[in-house]
Amino acid sequence: MSWAEASVEIFGHPVKWTDLVGNVFALATVLFAMRKSLWTWPVQFTGAVLLFIASISAHVTGNALKQALFAILAIYGWWRWRRGSQGHELAVRPATGRERATLIAALLVGTALVTVLFKTFNLSWYPGAPWALVAADAYIFVGGAVATWAQGRALVDFWIVWVLVDLVGVPVAYNSGLTVSATVYVVFFAMVIYGFVKWLREYRTTTQAKLAVAS
Repeated sequence: MSWAEASVEIFGHPVKWTDLVGNVFALATVLFAMRKSLWTWPVQFTGAVLLFIASISAHVTGNALKQALFAILAIYGWWRWRRGSQGHELAVRPATGRERATLIAALLVGTALVTVLFKTFNLSWYPGAPWALVAADAYIFVGGAVATWAQGRALVDFWIVWVLVDLVGVPVAYNSGLTVSATVYVVFFAMVIYGFVKWLREYRTTTQAKLAVAS
C-alpha cells in the first residue's frame, strides 16, 4: 500500500489519512473565513493538496480537479483579501445583480460543459458511468470553483453557493468511499449557514454605521 492510500481505523471503518487531515484543514478554512482571517487561504491551500491526493486514490477525478483548482484559487484569494484589507478589516458585501447573474450562469453553463468533458474523456467515476453521476461530479467541481472565486471577492453570496454544493457533495462523497469527506460536508452545511448569517449581519451593521455618520 502506498503512503497516499494509507489509512487509519475510526469506529471500525478505514479512513485515508489524507482524507482525514485534509478535511481538518477544510473545516479550519471555514472557521478562518468566518473571522475573515488571511490564514483562510494558506490553510485552504494545504487542505486542497491533501484532498487532491485522497481523491486521486479514490478515482474521483472531478473532486481531484476541484481540489487542484482550490489550491490555485487560494493563491488568488490570499492576494485579493490582502489587497482589499490594506491593514484594515476586510469589507464584505452582497453580490450585485450582475455579479449574482454571473455566478448562476457560471454554475449552470459550467456544469453542463464540464459534464460533457468528463463524460467524453471518461474523467469521472468509471468508463460508461451514468450521466447523472458524472453531472454530480461536474457540479461539485464547478460549484466549488464558483464559491471560492466569490469568497475571494468577499461576496456574502459565496456561502449560499457552498450550501448548494453541499447538497450534492454529501451523497457523492459517501458513494465514493470518502467517509470523512461526506461527514465533513454535513458539518460544513451548518457552518456555512452560520457564516452566511454572520457576514450578512456584519455587512448590514457596517452599512448602517456609515449611513449614520453620513447623516
